[in-house]
Amino acid sequence: MSVSIGIDNVVKKYGDMTIIPDLSVHIKNGEFFTLLGPSGCGKTTLLRMIAGFNSIEGGTIKFDDTVINDIPAQKRNIGMVFQSYAIFPHLTVRQNVEYGLKIRKTPKNEMKEKVDDILKVVKIDEYQDRLPERLSGGQQQRVALARAIVIHPQVLLMDEPLSNLDAKLRIEMRSAIRDVQKQVGITTVYVTHDQEEALAISDRIAVMKLGVIQQIGTPQDIYARPYNAFVSTFIGHSNLFYANVRLESGVKKVVFRDGYTVDMPNLSDEAADGEEVVVSVRPEEFSLGSEGLKCEITDRTFLGKYTNYFLKFDDNMVIPDQPGIEFSQDLGHVDRILEAGEKISLRPNPNKINVFTKDMEKSLIKDVKRYE
Repeated sequence: MSVSIGIDNVVKKYGDMTIIPDLSVHIKNGEFFTLLGPSGCGKTTLLRMIAGFNSIEGGTIKFDDTVINDIPAQKRNIGMVFQSYAIFPHLTVRQNVEYGLKIRKTPKNEMKEKVDDILKVVKIDEYQDRLPERLSGGQQQRVALARAIVIHPQVLLMDEPLSNLDAKLRIEMRSAIRDVQKQVGITTVYVTHDQEEALAISDRIAVMKLGVIQQIGTPQDIYARPYNAFVSTFIGHSNLFYANVRLESGVKKVVFRDGYTVDMPNLSDEAADGEEVVVSVRPEEFSLGSEGLKCEITDRTFLGKYTNYFLKFDDNMVIPDQPGIEFSQDLGHVDRILEAGEKISLRPNPNKINVFTKDMEKSLIKDVKRYE
């Protein structure tokens, strides 16, 4: 039986250093919930607090209505899957999966039934008599997943489980993990720094920075309507421009520094006439036009389905120190690929772009929620 997880005002300190200052999040029963953020943001620390491997200096963590702060890790009824597979090299696949059940003194008949079932669920039953050295990385990770789930834990915790796999196996395994999680119906907390991975498998994502949750939402909401510029640039790529809000005849507009103007009726009431703002435009939210933001193509990358162009704007147009300003062109809808050195005009899609306060900490688009 899986549980909901309530994390309320938790604090984590190492000596005088506060890693997580005051964090609250509620994870639903049966949900696939991902903690996403750059290295050092506190996501693995929070996962280890849920597991019982790290102490809690403040606040509470609950499984359903039970506070687990002082319950030892081995009594929390959790399953863990790590970055390193942590399977026993001298045991066969079946013996590895049986291990947790043997520790719990599960009767042999019941143990055989449970192991048979989970081997089929994770699709490694044909390898059950092999030693780990005869398995691929993806197959070894399936063994680790089966061993974690077979004990019927209340919560499954996964810490960067795919980071040791090559790109093709990562895609295969993230689909497998998602399918298994939904089939078993277990509450899962998944840690990763890989944005694409998080978008592909999660019910909801919490984006973290320096121990603070920046936004919680579905993958679609977080990608399309980020709460601040950090989320916008961390989830996928976003180009950031200087602009101002203008109110004309009751219609709110965004005026870029070169004078190009976009009607933005979806700006919130907080957006004031004349206010300085930052506009986030994803590469796919541009279209070529006779009018628009003027720029020069400096380079391009051909990626088969689309071509990615790197752009040069006047310095006063864009936020400095961005990794690159980009425009993506879907090759299924164009007659030719553009060349480096060409000067073009790009129109941002007003229904897609995002607008933030000058400090880039808050969205000025209507109905964008920080926590869903």
